[in-house]
Amino acid sequence: MTATAAAVTFELPEVGGDGGGPPGPRSQEEIVRELQARIRGMQRNRIDTRALPTHPALGDLLPGGALSAGSAYAVAGSTTLALALLQGPSAAGAWCAVVGMPDLGTEAAAGLGVDLDRLVLVPHPGDQWLAVVAALVDVVSIVLVRPPAPAAGVPRIGEAAAGKLASRLRQREAVLVSLGDWPRADARLAVTESAWAGIGAGFGHLVGRQATVRSTAAAWSGREKSRRLWLPAPGGTGIEPVEARPEGAADRTLRAVG
Repeated sequence: MTATAAAVTFELPEVGGDGGGPPGPRSQEEIVRELQARIRGMQRNRIDTRALPTHPALGDLLPGGALSAGSAYAVAGSTTLALALLQGPSAAGAWCAVVGMPDLGTEAAAGLGVDLDRLVLVPHPGDQWLAVVAALVDVVSIVLVRPPAPAAGVPRIGEAAAGKLASRLRQREAVLVSLGDWPRADARLAVTESAWAGIGAGFGHLVGRQATVRSTAAAWSGREKSRRLWLPAPGGTGIEPVEARPEGAADRTLRAVG
């Protein structure tokens, strides 16, 4: 276990051993039990409520206006948006975990309002990623996972495995956020358009990004909702709704390409 900024990082050893010679690496079950024990030994890690606190700018994009304990959410292609969903629970005192994202910038997470003192990172879960996610669901309030890329036509996670994990989420009253598609997600969010602000007539500095976030949910009977947000807000920290621009104000946004 090592420290990355103030976050707690778990590096999982290889699982295996040929049964001969010196003792081989520990089994998957032993590693997962140790992971759970270490997190339980830290501090209080849950929020005792069914509706987890959510940043006001995101409430309109979620069924019921908040993240719901026992639910799963899918975020398409935006690490910033996925981390923004962790901000509310983290600020309220919940422990959060991030699995399978070795390139995650903890400074960016902190800039969005995620408390690094209550953040657990498992950057390299390997083929144990689903077992690790299930173990974390037992001990933290919200888990962000990037499932591994599908191989040879095999989906990232099947319906059966997703169903078992969904049952565990309900039992433990935890929340799962997947960076990528997830079967049975209660809501699916995606950035459909974005533009950086701060560039003038060939000069200036990028100060923030305006993004249109679209959300779909079964609870809305096929309807979609969208909202224009600063993601991140000017200065590179936090998220905010984009207010209507005063009439005649200069447009200093740089449209994202590709």
